[in-house]
Amino acid sequence: MTAASTAENAVSSPEVLAAIDMGSNSFHMVVARLVHGEIRTLEKMGEKVQLGAGLDQYNRLTEEAQERALTCLGRFAQRLQGMPPKAVQIVGTNALRVARNAHQFMARAEEVLGYPVEIIAGREEARLIYLGVSHTLSDDIGRRLVIDIGGGSTEFIIGQRFEPQELESLHMGCVSFRNRYFPDGKITRRQMDKAVTHAEQELLNIRQHYRSVGWQSAVGSSGSIKAIASVLASLKITDGTITLPAMQELRKRLVDMGKTEKLGDLGVRSDRQSIFPAGFAILMGAFQSLGITEMSFADGALREGLLYDIVGRIQHEDVRERTISALQERYHVDQEHGAAVEATAVAAWEQVADAWGLRTAADEEVLRWACRLHEIGLTISHSQYHKHGAYLLRYSDLPGFSQQFQRDLATLVRGHRRKFSSAIFEGLDPEDTIRLRYLCVLVRLAVLLQHPRNMEPPPEFTLNAHKDTLALAFPSGWLDDRPLTLADLENEREYLAKQNFTLEINGG
Repeated sequence: MTAASTAENAVSSPEVLAAIDMGSNSFHMVVARLVHGEIRTLEKMGEKVQLGAGLDQYNRLTEEAQERALTCLGRFAQRLQGMPPKAVQIVGTNALRVARNAHQFMARAEEVLGYPVEIIAGREEARLIYLGVSHTLSDDIGRRLVIDIGGGSTEFIIGQRFEPQELESLHMGCVSFRNRYFPDGKITRRQMDKAVTHAEQELLNIRQHYRSVGWQSAVGSSGSIKAIASVLASLKITDGTITLPAMQELRKRLVDMGKTEKLGDLGVRSDRQSIFPAGFAILMGAFQSLGITEMSFADGALREGLLYDIVGRIQHEDVRERTISALQERYHVDQEHGAAVEATAVAAWEQVADAWGLRTAADEEVLRWACRLHEIGLTISHSQYHKHGAYLLRYSDLPGFSQQFQRDLATLVRGHRRKFSSAIFEGLDPEDTIRLRYLCVLVRLAVLLQHPRNMEPPPEFTLNAHKDTLALAFPSGWLDDRPLTLADLENEREYLAKQNFTLEINGG
């Protein structure tokens, strides 16, 4: 059997995983096999798409940049064919975080790829980078500092073994710095000084805290840092270890060269030459601001972190479950009541999922977690607590969650009580609105049936669902013994009717 046919057979195996990182500078894909809990890479692909450079003055992705990206994704898509959705993760980072038309681009990307695309927040990107790096390093004792310089953001993480302790994402990257300080390819002392100073200014917010926490080793994980290590080795300044004296020497040489087009003489690839001085300036600023004396390079990065995140979900070690539990603890949520609401909502979901097109793992997950957290806003105030809860879930750093998933979770918590208005779903795509509207009805129903807070198991109700209609039936006499529940349901019928949704109640 040939290597190609082996790889082809591997694609249909559930042990084969794939991750795509749509970065501001480069797009990367890695395909790997899961063997006894360890990831073994089968194939890597990467292209310099420079999505971040395709943002116009209004922070909209130009059509040209989108076409570059979609062409690249089309090549990636061929390698993904036949893989189960749970084995694939595709994420966008800083360029898509800031792009005002990101949602339209994502719809086009999903059509090309055939898999969902998620935008992750900066600190979630930092968590995944650390996960990827920590699995490619020896299990050192003590804390490590990890730095990843991307096209539009730079992540700084302090962690120990596989657990990150400090996570930060700063809005500076090699593409944005290139555009600001080295747009014409000239490397002058004045522009280099400005770029390094800018990086130090960005680091002021975390400098004192990170230095007080401290670390025993420093690791770089991005293409920019790999290129710097490679240049230091080729010039025989060091063996590839990045030190402060070596950085100072390289700084002089870059200024003396004066032009990015000459960087090929140092062994810098042509597609990296324009961004090399910018990446160097950011790393130099980090060395000086954080007091780094020495740094090594690690091959693991965001895409490897995504693979290990997939493994965690498959093996039921989902970081998102830990995040939900931590939120319940931090905001003193009544977990027993949340579990009762969850059980009731899932019992309802199982009856209507097919009729309403909600039979996906993501639909079940967001329903379950929204039920567990629906009262999270009570820690702020009882008045309007559903709105407080939605705000917390929308804007908190939630490890493991994409920005879209946080938005969906916040929407369900926002809409679980009181008025069922169109404002709850404002700004969502029509397709998402339909799905979340149905899920919201299920959360509302579960909350009402558990309103007495006596932790009863879900009643033996039956549901018959059609478009914008839900017929709810209870055993004979069940509602006669529960007049408050009947009153709640009658009020709910009126709330839903104002949004042209019909709730039928049977079983007095």
